[in-house]
Amino acid sequence: MPTLAERYAAAFPGSRARFDQARELFPCGVTHDTRMMEPFPVYVSHALGSKKWSVDGHELIDYFVGHGSHILGHSPPDVVKAVQEQMAKGTHPGSCHDGEIEWGQLVRKLIPSAERVRFTGSGTEATLMALRLSRLHTGRPKFLKFQGHFHGWHDYVTVSADPPYDAPGVPGVPAAVSDVCVAIPPNDLNRVEDTLKKDEQIGAVILEPTGGHWGAVPIRGEFLKGLREITTRLNRVLIFDEVITGFRISPGGAQAYYGVTPDLTALAKILAGGLPGGCLAGRADILAFIEPRPGKPKMKHPGTYNANPLSASAGIATLKRIAAGGVCEAANAAARNLRNDLNRMFAANGFQWAAYGDFSMVRVVPGATAPADAGHNDGFIPFGNDVNVLDGPKNTKQVMALRQGMLLNGVDWWGFAGMTTCEHSPSDVTTTVTAMQVTLTDMAAEGLA
Repeated sequence: MPTLAERYAAAFPGSRARFDQARELFPCGVTHDTRMMEPFPVYVSHALGSKKWSVDGHELIDYFVGHGSHILGHSPPDVVKAVQEQMAKGTHPGSCHDGEIEWGQLVRKLIPSAERVRFTGSGTEATLMALRLSRLHTGRPKFLKFQGHFHGWHDYVTVSADPPYDAPGVPGVPAAVSDVCVAIPPNDLNRVEDTLKKDEQIGAVILEPTGGHWGAVPIRGEFLKGLREITTRLNRVLIFDEVITGFRISPGGAQAYYGVTPDLTALAKILAGGLPGGCLAGRADILAFIEPRPGKPKMKHPGTYNANPLSASAGIATLKRIAAGGVCEAANAAARNLRNDLNRMFAANGFQWAAYGDFSMVRVVPGATAPADAGHNDGFIPFGNDVNVLDGPKNTKQVMALRQGMLLNGVDWWGFAGMTTCEHSPSDVTTTVTAMQVTLTDMAAEGLA
C-alpha cells in the first residue's frame, strides 16, 4: 500500500509543480519557515469562511487561519467591502488619515492597557519597539523572557525561542546583542523573582500571556497575576505579547480576560483584519519617549506602512465585529468542542494521543492521554507542562505524516496544532475528528503513531 507521503504527492500534483518553480527562487522554496513541508507544501488558490481550496481543487478545513490573523474566517464580506472601498480611495497617501484615528480608538476601547497607541508594520516591529521604549523608560539594558516564547524574528528576542533552549548563541546574532536577553523556564514565579533581584540590569519582562508558541506550554491566570505583582513591586516593565491572543481569546485579549493589565502590549494579526499591520499599546508615560520633549531622549520611529489605510480599513471592520460580541466566544467554543471530541476519539480507538490547549487554540501530542471534560482554559496539560517535552524537538517524519494524512482527508492542520475562527462549524469539528482518526490509523500502519 502506498505511504501517506506517496498518496499526498499523487493527490497534489499542482502543488508539486509550483514548488519545483519556487525552489529556484526562494531559500527552501518557501517564504515562511512554517510552510516548509515534505515532500512539498500545499499551494492554495482561494479561501472563504473556515475553508480554503488547493490549486488541485481540494476543499480543506483550515486551521492555519492566516497564521492566526483571522478570527472572522477567510474573506468576511464586511472586511472585503471595507478594503475594496479604501482601495478605490488610495492605498498610501503618505499622510495622516481618518482611518488611523478610528482604528486607534477601537484599540483603546478594547485593550485595557492602551492609554496610547503607536502603529507599526508587524508584530515583530511592535515587540522591538516595546523593548526599546522599556530601555529608555527604565535606563536598564536587559530584559527577561521565557523559554519557548516567540516574539518575532528580530535579534533581541530570538534567544531561547526554540529548542535547544540552552544553546550558547543564535546564528547571525552578535553575542553583545543576545547577552541582553535573560531566558528562564516558564511558569515559575520564584525563579522570576530571584532572577530579577539578582540582576538590576533587567528592566522589562516580556511573554506570550497564554504560553509560548501560542500555548504550546500553557500559562494561566495565577501566573499572570503573580508576575504582575512581582514586576510592580520590583519596578520592572511588564510587556504582554498579544500578537496572537489580542482580540482572539476575548475582545480585550488575555489581559482583559484575566484582569491583569501590563504596561505595554504588542498587537498584530487580528488587529489588521488579516492584512499586514501591528501596534504597540500601553502606558502614556512610556510611549511618550516617541515624542520630542525638552531634556528627554526621543526614540525615532518612522515606518513606511505604519497605519497603512488598507490595513486600517480591514482592522476597523474586524474590530467592530469583535467589539459587538460573539466572535471570540464562537471561536473558543469550536476549539473547546474539538479538543474534547478528539480526546473521546483517541480513547475510543486506543490512541496514546492527547488534545489540549486554551481558548481557540488546539494542540495534539503523542504519548499522553487527556480526559474529555475541559472548558475554555481549565483542561488537563500533558507531561506536567514541561517546556522541554511540549515544546521540544519533534519527530519530523511523524509531524509530516500527520500533515499529509490530514490534507488527504480534507483538513489543513498546522503540524501538531491549529486555531479556530468563529466560522468553524460543528460539522467542521466532526470532519476534523474523523480525519484525525483515519490519519492516525494510517500512521500506525507505517509505525508513526
